[in-house]
Amino acid sequence: MDLGISGRWALVCGASKGLGWGCAQALVREGVNVLIVARGAEVLATAAAKLVADNEGTSSASVLFCAADITTPEGRAAVFAIRQDFDIVVTNAGGPPTGDFRSWDREAWLKAVDANMLTPIELIKATVDGMAARGFGRIVNITSSAVKAPIDVLGLSNGARSGLTGFVAGVARSPLAGQGVTINNLLPGAFDTDRLRGNMQGAAAKTGSSVDAVADARRKTIPAQRFGTPEEFGAVCAFLCSAQAGYITGQNVLVDGGAYPGTY
Repeated sequence: MDLGISGRWALVCGASKGLGWGCAQALVREGVNVLIVARGAEVLATAAAKLVADNEGTSSASVLFCAADITTPEGRAAVFAIRQDFDIVVTNAGGPPTGDFRSWDREAWLKAVDANMLTPIELIKATVDGMAARGFGRIVNITSSAVKAPIDVLGLSNGARSGLTGFVAGVARSPLAGQGVTINNLLPGAFDTDRLRGNMQGAAAKTGSSVDAVADARRKTIPAQRFGTPEEFGAVCAFLCSAQAGYITGQNVLVDGGAYPGTY
């Protein structure tokens, strides 16, 4: 299927690896020009080069990169100094640390809210009016399946991302919807990423089990009996950014291999 977005410009955050990388990869394959952002300059430059190399001869998309912390005003200023207008924005920031809520002070909460709620809102605010003026816009926020099925040790993430979810539910149904701008959230479950591997290593150290044993036990809780891949996550993101997805807005799309047990 031709997604009808070739030649568009996308800003993809946290795109040096993992789910952000998967989204950037899928968009470039569709001919979308991308500006990818992450904090680590060396890893980001490697990711940009790989995007170009993997699509040489099949996509004419441009790939730019900016090593910056998108959760800071300075980082966002650096991004918009490279390019002001985007047709597609994929927001993504690393999740806050796990732990017991009793140990989190005010600073920990503010950091989580700033990264996982306020930063996406700032990016939405900076780009939607231009999208509306041009009659096309797609914003996809990478959040977490924990928004629908909270996990006790992910309290910082549960709270901050749920706040973003409530905000998006309102703004996605504002007049922007009638101006060709859609805003949706993508809720990943267990994907084979560095964060998942890090969490499993932590669980293994805490329980005395091997990482393999922890991973195997986790897989068995997923009806698909496996972890997702960044590539298939990116494909879902690309569809939400497509011309065909113009009638989908304000939605929370679970991509979790069937792990969420609810009907709604």
